[in-house]
Amino acid sequence: MDTEGTLRPETAADAQAEYAALESTASEVVRAVTKAMAFDGDEYDERVTDDVFETAQDALFASQLAVSVGTREEFEQWREETGYDVTKVGSDNVENVAWHGAPAADGAVAATFQNEPEAAVQTLRRQAFGQLYREIVKQ
Repeated sequence: MDTEGTLRPETAADAQAEYAALESTASEVVRAVTKAMAFDGDEYDERVTDDVFETAQDALFASQLAVSVGTREEFEQWREETGYDVTKVGSDNVENVAWHGAPAADGAVAATFQNEPEAAVQTLRRQAFGQLYREIVKQ
């Protein structure tokens, strides 16, 4: 079993603090990208909304989430040990699972995959943010 990423907030307050800490980074990323796209002042003002900055912050938070990648057996063992309510997507007929347990949300998400662990991890991170963290960090 491998783990990719480092972020696994223990409490809602931890998740909120981690999310808030990414606000300036998200702003800098948006500014750098729009500069590279040669936005002039008017285009920047028109197209770069608060939603754009918030989306960047959401993506940065999700991209840091700790995701475990392993066999179905490793996942089932982890599931038994933690007792989390897990939302699982994918096929039951494949050998591998990527998962994220969220102590801050008292839940977990998992995605099964056969041959594309990178795609499973990225998909899972988006699902984890949307299902486990969005309501917590947006309070």
